[in-house]
Parts: sequence; C-alpha cells; structure tokens
Amino acid sequence: MALPTTIKFGKFFVRLSDGAETPTFAAPCGFTSKSFNRTKTFGETNLPDCDNPDLAPWSVRDTQSRSGSITGEGVLAKSAVPAWEAAFASEDSIECEVEFEYPDGDSDIYTGAFHLESFEITGTRGERVTASISMQSDGPITYERTTGA
Repeated sequence: MALPTTIKFGKFFVRLSDGAETPTFAAPCGFTSKSFNRTKTFGETNLPDCDNPDLAPWSVRDTQSRSGSITGEGVLAKSAVPAWEAAFASEDSIECEVEFEYPDGDSDIYTGAFHLESFEITGTRGERVTASISMQSDGPITYERTTGA
C-alpha cells in the first residue's frame, strides 16, 4: 500500500508582506488553527433538449467570479499585533502568501492581495487571550508549485 505524502500543521504557512517594493513575507506568531479557502460563484442557465422539449432541461453553470479567504485563530502573540493592526488600519489590501511545504522539499505557494476583514480579540477568565482573523482576497490569487533540491 502506498501512503499519500502529507504535511503537518507547522508546514502550513500564512505570511504577510512587509509592504516593500520587493516584499518580504513573515508569518505572524500565534495561530493554532488556519484555513485557506477559494470559491467560485456561478450564473446558471437551463438548456432545453431541442429534440424533446418535454424533458427536464440540464442546468449549465458559467463562472461569474472567484474569491479567496484566509482565516486563523490562536493565542494573541505580542509580536504579531503590530502586523495585524497595520493590515486592519490600511485602506489597501496587503500581499499575502500561503505555502504548503512537503517533506520532500516541494511546495504549493499561493500569493495574492487580501484585505483584513476582521481582527477579533477574545479573553476568557483563567485562559490565554486569543485572536481570530479573517481576510478576503482583492484580485487574483496565483499558484506555483516549487520542487525541492
């Protein structure tokens, strides 16, 4: 039996750009869960059978838009707060990079502009203060597979 190649949580990176012309990406500390999601919205049209108009038509779908989102939550790390505050304060989106690094050195890398939609800080007595974020894409997200050495 051949087992699939998989990765652990620590090799799933969400990085924010420093905003420089040639950006440097850094992963804010604190995430204990992360999610990267891409979606499409569709227009739907029913196509009738021209030879038998009494048959139920088939629905066909055309892509109207594509979107991506990044979410995460975890402890509120002091070192990460300035990056999240800057992203929230900005009227512009920021460049982000999502990377999945495999044991053989290969990586799947997604890069695009995202707006920080929400930055929620929560505390419960007797526990650590946590933060959760939600980011929405602002334009295209590119995909690249890199191969290890």
